[in-house]
Amino acid sequence: MGPFSRLICFESEVRSGPKYFADLGVEASAIPEPGTSIQAYSSFDDLLQGKDQVTATVGKLLSPLPREDLPIYSVGLNYRSHAKEAKLNVPVNPPVWTKPAAALAAPGEDIHMSRYCASNFPDWEGELVFVTSKECRDVSPEEAGSYILGYTIGNDLSCRVFQLPAQNGGQFFYAKAFDKFAPIGPVLISPEIFQQNKEVKIVTKINGQVMQDGDIKKDMVFSPAQVLSFMSQSTTIPAYTAVMTGTPAGVGAFKTPRRFLNHEDVVDIQVTGIGVLRNRILFPEGRQAVL
Repeated sequence: MGPFSRLICFESEVRSGPKYFADLGVEASAIPEPGTSIQAYSSFDDLLQGKDQVTATVGKLLSPLPREDLPIYSVGLNYRSHAKEAKLNVPVNPPVWTKPAAALAAPGEDIHMSRYCASNFPDWEGELVFVTSKECRDVSPEEAGSYILGYTIGNDLSCRVFQLPAQNGGQFFYAKAFDKFAPIGPVLISPEIFQQNKEVKIVTKINGQVMQDGDIKKDMVFSPAQVLSFMSQSTTIPAYTAVMTGTPAGVGAFKTPRRFLNHEDVVDIQVTGIGVLRNRILFPEGRQAVL
């Protein structure tokens, strides 16, 4: 078993600012409510070493990442169902790009979209996320699994207009790189716990309505290990890098009629064995998108 089972990161209710890491344990089924006192560590390194444990009061939940200053990697067309709905062929290698560190958003955080983003077809993508455990370069698919620290949930928010070939040549980065366009959380589970699930479902709901309902193991094209191996060729991937692994069918751009995010939409993304990532979308002055 690794250094943790179910990792959370949070700010203390008592002392705003310092963040803490805590392992909820194998049997945990819920995240402690704000105001709950739990045993925690003031750094991820302390947790790894099991030293200087403290009692902390849970306040604001943060993304369960040891580092928040790294670019977030993303993968496209990694589900057969999504490639089919987009009428695109599955590529030989996974398309990869990054989101800036400023794109990271916490679980439960309101995503305040600017008028610019709200007016350019904002869309959801529920995704399984893995986090690297150590720096790697040129790892094989067989080796890559040992470089994965754990798994969590992400939302690869996207402004679809900027993915159109006429707008930005068909590249993905700009459409997905806006501030707070990468909510991640709420819990990072160990690979050992993740692998215990024979079936892993990912379900995305908007205001309670199911939009995506995918089987990760059956539908995913490139496994996390294959993705990490490909990313690492001639490229140094830092420890604690978060990687979004793609989305199944059901994004708004390919629905009939199209359905994009609107003011006060609540996005819930659930992955078997991990939990639910929830964020509310807010537009400036409560205005709806211009479509």
